Amino acid sequence: MFTSVLMIEKALTSPDVEFVTTLHGDEPVFFHVLLEPRGDQADRLLRAIDDIALGELDEAVHEGGTPEGNAARSVGERALDVSLQALRAAGCRAEGRLVEDHPLDALKTLVTEVDADEVIVLTDPHYVEEFFHRDWASRARHKVGVPVLKLFSHAKA
Repeated sequence: MFTSVLMIEKALTSPDVEFVTTLHGDEPVFFHVLLEPRGDQADRLLRAIDDIALGELDEAVHEGGTPEGNAARSVGERALDVSLQALRAAGCRAEGRLVEDHPLDALKTLVTEVDADEVIVLTDPHYVEEFFHRDWASRARHKVGVPVLKLFSHAKA
């Protein structure tokens, strides 16, 4: 069985589930999902800049309404549950957890714990972070010791 760590920031959509579950053809996959709930004020600023870069001014204005802290945790727990159910419904084994501390430390720890074959980072575009190679996938490539695949989500949250 192929072991994949899937790092996400929101609930998987049906197209996302189909996309990640078909990457390895008929080989069975066990997904270990890490979900990073929405972050702090600096994250909010970067998301707003990304929204402006995409011409989505209304989204940039509403970044302040994005749940953070404990509110983000409960939203994250629901998103994780939905994602795990969807992966299981697609015929894959799946378990998951929320990121409690630094995302890349949690990722490295999980990759080691489960002896992962790969990491998949499934995210919306984050142009500012990507430009400076500060996005999760770019940083993970130097930290986890397994191949890291970066995919963009099929639907904006």
